Amino acid sequence: MKLFASVIILIFLSLSSVNAQKIYSVNYATQADIKVYVADYSSQADLLVYKVKYESQAGKNDGKWFFVKYESQADKKIYFVNYESQADLVIYFVDYESQAGWKNKSKKQLLY
Repeated sequence: MKLFASVIILIFLSLSSVNAQKIYSVNYATQADIKVYVADYSSQADLLVYKVKYESQAGKNDGKWFFVKYESQADKKIYFVNYESQADLVIYFVDYESQAGWKNKSKKQLLY
C-alpha cells in the first residue's frame, strides 16, 4: 500500500512541477513561427526564459522552454535574429526556473 501511495505521489508531482513549451530553432526566418531576439539584460526582455532539461516537463506558456531535436516535435518554431528591430519577441535566458515568466503580457499570444 505504501508503494502504491508513493507511486501516485510521484506521478502527481511530475505532472505539476515544471511546465514548458517545446521549441525548435530553425535555420531561416521564413521557416519560423516567431522571430526572437536575445537581450543582453533582463530589463529589455518581453519574456524571461528558463531552459528545462527534459521534454516531459513541457506544457504551459510560462517561459519554461525545452528545445527539441526535430521540427515535428515542436510546439513553436523560432528563428534567432541579430537585431531587436527584426524580432517579434525579445527574450532573456535566466539561470533559475523561478525567474521565468512574462514581463510584457501583451505578447503572450505569440506562443499560443
